[in-house]
Amino acid sequence: MNLTVVCAAFGAFLAFMGFQFGFWGFIVGALFVAIGAFVGRAAGGKLDWRGVLDALTGRRSSS
Repeated sequence: MNLTVVCAAFGAFLAFMGFQFGFWGFIVGALFVAIGAFVGRAAGGKLDWRGVLDALTGRRSSS
C-alpha cells in the first residue's frame, strides 16, 4: 500500500467523521489518528523520544 492510498483513506475517514458527527467528531477522529501514528512510530523504533521532548519544551524547533 503506497502513501497515496493511505492518505486517501485518512481523508475519507476524517470526512466521514466530520459529516457523521460534526466538528467535534472530526477533531476527536483526528486526535485518535495522531495518537495512533505516534504509538506506531514508537513501537516501530522510528521515534526519537529525546527529540520529541526537546521540541515540546522549546529547546529545539521541528524545522
